[in-house]
Amino acid sequence: MRTKVLAAAAAALIGAVAAPAAAADKPSPPRQCFWNHQVNSFAAQGDRTVNLRVGVKDYYQLELFSPCPDVEWTQKIALISRGTSTICSGLDAEVVTPSPIGPQKCLVRNVRKLTPAEVAALPKGAKP
Repeated sequence: MRTKVLAAAAAALIGAVAAPAAAADKPSPPRQCFWNHQVNSFAAQGDRTVNLRVGVKDYYQLELFSPCPDVEWTQKIALISRGTSTICSGLDAEVVTPSPIGPQKCLVRNVRKLTPAEVAALPKGAKP
């Protein structure tokens, strides 16, 4: 009985060690980052999504944690980077919109680069 318990524990330990090794073998996608000073324009797609034109031909989409007041109607926003001026993930940025009661900060949940096909499929008014 004791041998079976030890064998089961050893198998579980080997499985726990092998799983991270298998995950490490799988290459992660390259990080797609941009500098906040490279942003040329923006367009809101609802109150939880902001599309950015970065440089000449790149487009990024910011998914916000919660609805952002007035982001759909404003003609200007501020993109604040936290830590460094490079934005690679949602933790790196926040969107600030003007409002009658003062600036509203909206936390970013996710940042992703759009493919040319995704850019072409954006609804009218959602492409910066």
